[in-house]
Amino acid sequence: MSKKIIAVTGATGAQGGGLARAILRDPSGEFSLRAITRKPDSDKAKALAAAGAEVVAADLDDPASLRAAFTGAWGAFCLTNFWEHFSGKKETEQGRALAAAAGAAGVQHAIWSTFEDARKYVPLTDDRMPTLQGEYKVAHFDAKADADAAFTEAGVPTTFLLTSGYYENFIHFGWGPQRMPDGGLALVFCLDDAKMPMIGVEDIGKCAFGIFKQGSAYLGKTVGVAGDHLSGGEMAAALTKALGQPVAYNAVPPDVYRSFGFPGADDVGNMFQFKRDFNEIYRQHRSLEESRRLNPELQTLEAWLEDNASKIPLPA
Repeated sequence: MSKKIIAVTGATGAQGGGLARAILRDPSGEFSLRAITRKPDSDKAKALAAAGAEVVAADLDDPASLRAAFTGAWGAFCLTNFWEHFSGKKETEQGRALAAAAGAAGVQHAIWSTFEDARKYVPLTDDRMPTLQGEYKVAHFDAKADADAAFTEAGVPTTFLLTSGYYENFIHFGWGPQRMPDGGLALVFCLDDAKMPMIGVEDIGKCAFGIFKQGSAYLGKTVGVAGDHLSGGEMAAALTKALGQPVAYNAVPPDVYRSFGFPGADDVGNMFQFKRDFNEIYRQHRSLEESRRLNPELQTLEAWLEDNASKIPLPA
């Protein structure tokens, strides 16, 4: 029997890379990987090819290339990256292009990596948090949610995947400990005492692969994944243990976080505020138990830190 092809967008990145490796390592061999990337000549793409992947060039801004890349695929993992361009409209356009390509190719199971629409909880007229780009509360959430309906309208059997903050954000996204005026280290978030769902990117990939392996059981459903639900204080305690030096937790108001000035600070500040203010339902959407059923190797933050703490940059 021929293997079922799973086409993975972002296959050289975080979520897509985790899924790509999960497919390649699967001992059952029921599936094969089609790694979709803009840069098929990159070292990461070459490594996937060497491991047995079919590497195909396509661009989310080129719908024709996506249709070609999805042709003949049984499944498709559909992903966009807001942080490349910071444009909600582009994010939605790319999501809709992925849906159209999956529909045109007759994909039998798509996973669309999306988020809640924060505007259902905080309307644009609500001044509890600023409106961004004229039409969003949390732009990288809402803009993905705006593309959800496109998958249904295109007739694509779809699982809607809600992810959580990456553990890797401590390494790559500036979430790691900051140096305080007193010389100590502290995590700086605007979560107060709320617990935030988090997960490793490898585990997102493994959970997504678990959904594909379940087949029709998850079609039409929304599934949230997380490896841990942690307060800022609990994260700081785990980092203190792993790094061998004290890390405190410094809770700041959302307005202060939004003022930090790094690219996307307003959106990240709104995101943290959304997770804080609607914490119970946000956590309910990301069941640890279901995540572990999909991926029995699911890591807690403490387990992830055992292998990755040394990669977290610490300020001088």
